[in-house]
Amino acid sequence: QVQLVESGGGLVQAGGSLRLSCAKSGRTFGAYGPGMGWFRQSPGKEREFVSTIAWSGSLVDYADSVKGRFTISRDNAKNMLYLQMNNLEPEDTAVYFCASRRGIPTPSRESSEYEFWGQGTQVTVSS
Repeated sequence: QVQLVESGGGLVQAGGSLRLSCAKSGRTFGAYGPGMGWFRQSPGKEREFVSTIAWSGSLVDYADSVKGRFTISRDNAKNMLYLQMNNLEPEDTAVYFCASRRGIPTPSRESSEYEFWGQGTQVTVSS
């Protein structure tokens, strides 16, 4: 089917930056590639939306908590999804997951609309 592998997480001080990557492999459903997104989950909390991007890259959306600090992008030729995270805060500490929709090219904030998920990469921001 589809495999997603995240990388780029780590430990960083508050105010620092990290760039997450997600490598996608497997089949493509439909005529277009999928909308994709980033979600995160902290201990004791539910998984929450971070950012999403359309197949074309022309439509993006962000959670209010990361708007202006995070930038989502994709390189369809390389089957890669990215999340540039700047000015990181301790509250950004979480496991970050890459997700892909099935055959639907539009973005979405709803985790239930994503069929494929990566294993996650840990981001820890120290104060």
